[in-house]
Amino acid sequence: MADRRIGGDCQGHRKRQKWATEVCRLGTKSAFSEVQMPRVLLLIPTSTYRTEAFLSAAGKMDVDVTVASEHPNALARLNPAALLTLSFAEPARAAQQAVDFASTYPVDAVIAVDDQVTCVGAAICQALALRHNSLTAVQAAGDKYRTRQLFQAAGLVTPRFQKIAFDDEIPTLARDVDYPCVVKPLGLSGSKGVIRANNEMEFAASVQRLRQIVELENLSSPKDENCRAMNRSFLVEEFVSGPEIALEAILRRGELRVLALFDKPDAMDGPFFEETIYLTPSRLPGPVQEQVAGCTQAAVKAIGLTEGAIHAELRLPATGPVMIEVNPRSIGGRCSRSLHFEDQETLEEIIIRQSLDDDYESPVADVQPSGVMMIPVPSAGVLREIRGVARAEAVTGIDAVHISAHVGQKLVPLPEGSAYPGFLFARAATLDAVEAALRASHAELKFVIEPAAE
Repeated sequence: MADRRIGGDCQGHRKRQKWATEVCRLGTKSAFSEVQMPRVLLLIPTSTYRTEAFLSAAGKMDVDVTVASEHPNALARLNPAALLTLSFAEPARAAQQAVDFASTYPVDAVIAVDDQVTCVGAAICQALALRHNSLTAVQAAGDKYRTRQLFQAAGLVTPRFQKIAFDDEIPTLARDVDYPCVVKPLGLSGSKGVIRANNEMEFAASVQRLRQIVELENLSSPKDENCRAMNRSFLVEEFVSGPEIALEAILRRGELRVLALFDKPDAMDGPFFEETIYLTPSRLPGPVQEQVAGCTQAAVKAIGLTEGAIHAELRLPATGPVMIEVNPRSIGGRCSRSLHFEDQETLEEIIIRQSLDDDYESPVADVQPSGVMMIPVPSAGVLREIRGVARAEAVTGIDAVHISAHVGQKLVPLPEGSAYPGFLFARAATLDAVEAALRASHAELKFVIEPAAE
């Protein structure tokens, strides 16, 4: 049966309470066992899609789980071992809070599930003397300008780039930019704020639009001083043509093990860079895949990353792979559901096991073609109705239809937005069949959107 989920604010609240109840159960498994189980601290921001996947993985394993979030949960008083509130915007403070917690409930591994908490994760691991990426490396990975500098210093092929302050004289600087170029925020993720400009006029308009996005981001959530400093400037880099791919891997003592390579069949030429379809295993020839893995290994070494999950994005011009960015976390959204491994393990299980066991050998990925479509936001406005879900589910090859958006929700497309209204998953005998199933399923969906009032 396909996975069909549509709900409103009340349903969203019930789901949060449901997973909190599940966490309370998972947080005290040792109380019902003769063996003391290792404790995993999951850093889960309230805005993430990843909660269910990690809790499901932990539920299959002999581990106690503590979920840390930036907002307190009413159930925490019933089971303080399972639910923890941390100051995600202040890594040093969060690290001390985690040390205090661990004095009562010892922690054996820390997993940061999204970009917002990778720095906090590194700070906590350092304070608890656990295997971790250095805070300096994680901060560098989250700063697009710094990563470009490190890639260049390491001899990696990198597009021409420069950092510009929003307060600089933009019309004057626009005359010296090589076009086409890409304007990027230094610290946001998920293609938010990333805009292509083909000439001086588009450049000036793109910078102004990005400035508004960053200012709104500053107001909407607390930021540490490092983030506030990054948000005063932006990156301008040469547009790199060619198909885009994504790589999923695990790092252990600096050595990269590739778990999956995704093709992105839709051209990503701008003006915005919306992710849509991911397909695996890749159609790329073996030697090219080896080049991609080598480029990624060199990139993580340049940044200084050594442990845990890695998600990398690369372009493939005719001259060879070009690293766009590499992140110390696993694939975003619900996309990990498209990955299948031997022994029925999920990506989240692999990440948890590797964090606990330095000698753990991750399983080989299933060779059956699979894929995911991140459903694009069709237009800005308030979602009033979703039609065609049953027909989308019935398409041959479709494994699941997951609608994340709820009726009454305001939908915001790129470059201002970063959330997808849903995800489609498919498996079939060939990659062509997977891609066709995803496109056919998407064609059955109709999002009825009321334009937002000006």
